[in-house]
Amino acid sequence: MSASIKCLFSKTTRLQKLLKVKPLYRNAFSPLAYATQASFNEDVPKKPIKRLLIANRGEIAVRVMKTAKELGIQTVAVYSEADADSLHVSVADKSYCIGPADSQRSYLNKEKIIQVCKDSGSQAIHPGYGFLSENTEFAELCQQNDITFIGPPSSAIRDMGIKSTSKHIMSAANVPIIEGYHGDDQSDDRLAAEAKKIGFPVMIKAVRGGGGKGMRIAMTEDEFLSQLSSAKNEAMKSFGDQVMLVEKFVVNPRHVEVQVFGDQHGNYVYLFERDCSVQRRHQKIIEEAPAPHLTEEVRRQLGEAAVRAARAVNYVGAGTVEFVMDAEQKFYFMEMNTRLQVEHPVSEMITETDLVEWQLRVAAGEPLPLTQDDLEIYGHSFEARVYAEDPDNEFMPGAGHLQHVLPPDDESYVRVETGIRQGDEVSVHYDPMIAKLVVWGEDRPTALARLISALQKYQIVGLSTNINFMLSLAQHPEFQLGNVHTEFIPQHYDTLFPHREVSHDQLCLAVVTVMSHRLNCRTHADAAFTSLNSLRINHEKQEVMKFKHGDKVITCAVTSHPDGTLTVTSGEQSSKLKGSVIAADLEGQRTTAVAEMEEQIIKCDSLYADNTVHLFTENGLLKLEVPPPAYETSESSAAARADSVAPMPGVIDKIFVQPGDTVEEGQQLIVMIAMKMEYIIRAPRAGVVDTVPYTVGTTVPKGARLVHLQKETDN
Repeated sequence: MSASIKCLFSKTTRLQKLLKVKPLYRNAFSPLAYATQASFNEDVPKKPIKRLLIANRGEIAVRVMKTAKELGIQTVAVYSEADADSLHVSVADKSYCIGPADSQRSYLNKEKIIQVCKDSGSQAIHPGYGFLSENTEFAELCQQNDITFIGPPSSAIRDMGIKSTSKHIMSAANVPIIEGYHGDDQSDDRLAAEAKKIGFPVMIKAVRGGGGKGMRIAMTEDEFLSQLSSAKNEAMKSFGDQVMLVEKFVVNPRHVEVQVFGDQHGNYVYLFERDCSVQRRHQKIIEEAPAPHLTEEVRRQLGEAAVRAARAVNYVGAGTVEFVMDAEQKFYFMEMNTRLQVEHPVSEMITETDLVEWQLRVAAGEPLPLTQDDLEIYGHSFEARVYAEDPDNEFMPGAGHLQHVLPPDDESYVRVETGIRQGDEVSVHYDPMIAKLVVWGEDRPTALARLISALQKYQIVGLSTNINFMLSLAQHPEFQLGNVHTEFIPQHYDTLFPHREVSHDQLCLAVVTVMSHRLNCRTHADAAFTSLNSLRINHEKQEVMKFKHGDKVITCAVTSHPDGTLTVTSGEQSSKLKGSVIAADLEGQRTTAVAEMEEQIIKCDSLYADNTVHLFTENGLLKLEVPPPAYETSESSAAARADSVAPMPGVIDKIFVQPGDTVEEGQQLIVMIAMKMEYIIRAPRAGVVDTVPYTVGTTVPKGARLVHLQKETDN
């Protein structure tokens, strides 16, 4: 067990585990390993790994490299031109550029990656997740070139990757399944007829899909064809395949999945289950292990069903069997992900294991380190995915510059997995996940309290993130009780998106931050500004300071006194304070704003950037925009609001109109692709198309005017 994983647990738990696991044998990676009673087949060839190529990017590439280095394995990174300065490139021992930003010509270029593996002298490839991790042809290419693929056999990927095939295999293996249509006739009429036969609502899902892509829910017959078309288009972009299956949609289900592991010696174990029910856009946002409220009998049945699924396809390595669970805790096979999952850390945390280490050992021919009897659940763990997205705008993904990044303290029970640093860019070309925040606790309430504390400390400025939303989610009474399901966010939407009023104290801290910015403390790196009372004011100066919060403009009066103190008045409240700022990060402009009042001292970290005060409060980030003068407001910005603009950076995929066309409000104009997702740009009003500035394949920034409209048509 790697030291980095061990340190995440209490001394008592760690000692108990260490007493159970006695070193038994030596291997190619480290002098000592786990004890094992797993079956050992002498005929399984040993394939030591001395150099490992990671065919991925971002946080998973960094994660794999960390374990590989601890095992004494050299690491090789591949990167696109857009990722030349990325963290995973700097962490690796060697790095190779494999093409332009477009993933089809870089991270999905199978032949190029194989060639780099040979050129670098690597014996194995770890695909991470996404990209080529579940690509049958890539796994076969590795085998043909005598390269160890850190994953299951290509036959298992093929059988489980095609959902229609996997349903038949699971049914034969006595794994509960949801009935549906998985046939070869893919005509719209046939799929619509099958959906009507199954009964609405139905799930439309790409057979080669994953990660929520190529998946839509049709609640009624009337919307089936439009949802089918959207699912097909997205599946083709993501997987190069648009074959669909249709199955009954379980209303308000739980999404519960089981971590399984198999080796080349015929041994299998399950490392218990994870609950991934709380999702947006059919994609996971927060996961926990073990799943709350499960009986021990259901937990055992889930695990055993997952192992039967793995055995049915002679699975090797780390895999996840995903189930849909209804209110009576009856579960049905959904799919098997034949790779390491994004949320694997929560399973590691509750079982005191390093699953990447297990992957490398098993791929090298070793048996599983532990048997099922050795595995126990220790405590509880949560993972919150930190995304560049705007929850207030239907979780619209974002991209851009990370001006300021400060993760929570490096506590023994907190683990931050990321592939970015302050100053990096979140690229429009790839997934917008910034980091995974993982916490552990002795029980669920403790783990949840630690998650909330860590989210409160996580600071990111430069683009919108979902940190505030996850704080609201983690503090929601129903989530605290563990009453989760896949419709949790829509059901509790109003309470998950509460209206936040700006308090008088927060306005005082904003005033202090603005005053410090005016003194331009950034230019005094050797003598950082530490107190507002250094102002030499010989008379009382009064000004009106305005802040914009959402659509509301908040006004306060600020009086500067000769002794350097301030009086801030907002509404009926007035406070005389000694403002001060403790410089903490001059490059990122972050400071600790302190307002010393008559009866209390209030403070919080703050940052002034892009005409906005960022206050990092216990309820998350509060942004107060400092409105520009009226003369800076241009007519062009008003015109842009009347046209169709890009909601985020992206690539123009389809254009349906041309100059001179008459369009109606809501009509589809353009399809954009961003973060591997499809976004439809519609007409904001009726009108006549004046110009279409961009062409298919063009990368456009957020806010770009995609279609210019003439004046509104007469009806």
